[in-house]
Amino acid sequence: MSDNDWKKRLGVVYSTGDNFDYEQEHETKEDTLPKKEQNLKVMLDKKQRKGKKVTLVTGFQGSDDDLKVLAKEIKTKCGTGGSAKDGEIIIQGDFRDKVLEFLAKEGYKAKKVGG
Repeated sequence: MSDNDWKKRLGVVYSTGDNFDYEQEHETKEDTLPKKEQNLKVMLDKKQRKGKKVTLVTGFQGSDDDLKVLAKEIKTKCGTGGSAKDGEIIIQGDFRDKVLEFLAKEGYKAKKVGG
């Protein structure tokens, strides 16, 4: 092992074994489904948010990088803030119609859920 990969071995403290070989865990990248196969749900949510309304987009199947790119496009379109994590996009405010229109224009299958 080279000295340059010490960050990858942070969990290993010391080994006295002569035949010890550190095995690295390989990260598996999740493939992002094509836009037409995504089943996104757009809803209004204000639970555990101190009464503030947020637009919630759920059901995204793919990598976190692709989720963040989509979230950034939606936030730019709505002109507001938000976040993306755990397969969900949170947009501050009630922008369900704008988000649905944007997703349909981009080719995603999206539907409004809830009231």
